Amino acid sequence: MKPLTRKLAGRGTRRRPEHTGRNTMSNEQFNLLDKDVLTTGEVAKICNVASRTVSKWFDSGQLKGYRIPGSKDRRIPVGNLLTFMREHEIPMDGLMSGRPRVLICDQDEGVIDTLTSVLGEQTNFDIHTCDSLFAAGMECERFRPHVMLYELGVSDDDGRQLCSMIRGNEELQVTRIIAMSSRITDGQTSQLMQSGFDGVLRKPFTVRQVIEAVETAHAVVY
Repeated sequence: MKPLTRKLAGRGTRRRPEHTGRNTMSNEQFNLLDKDVLTTGEVAKICNVASRTVSKWFDSGQLKGYRIPGSKDRRIPVGNLLTFMREHEIPMDGLMSGRPRVLICDQDEGVIDTLTSVLGEQTNFDIHTCDSLFAAGMECERFRPHVMLYELGVSDDDGRQLCSMIRGNEELQVTRIIAMSSRITDGQTSQLMQSGFDGVLRKPFTVRQVIEAVETAHAVVY
């Protein structure tokens, strides 16, 4: 497969308590990729426990969430549930994959147009795009991407700032960030990973490399 070299390079625009073992959800699997917050009943079905057990987890502070103002109803952000399930080794076989939400941030409209076109043709990714750090922050709040492809600028400071912003937001704990650049060395790759990035794509890259990077990052989450 040929590298995406035609348009990929520089110009501007455009989130173990007791359980019964194997998850037995049959026809009521939840597509968590389309949800940001769950009810205690939904969490109970996913974890294969009684609703009162989920309420105990919540009330004891083990499972982080919040109450709806003026109501006793509890709500659990998906990111908090995933963290809780991993920490307590609760099986995730009841979770159902849907369309991965992918946010592409690059100042080069050619890169954005090319990636949007080829990924739209070859995958079922739900793709949004933006062209700046500020726009990326706003789009993350609205779109809640599962994977973000972020083009590093002349300075790595924006990348570190982005990672700090995402890692500090409880609603974005499932977001995985992949750096894109034509000037990344092996040493810089290590530094980027330490800064909070989850992967690196060196330009020029192929469509297959982009798809594999997104699918690998997404698999880590789900």
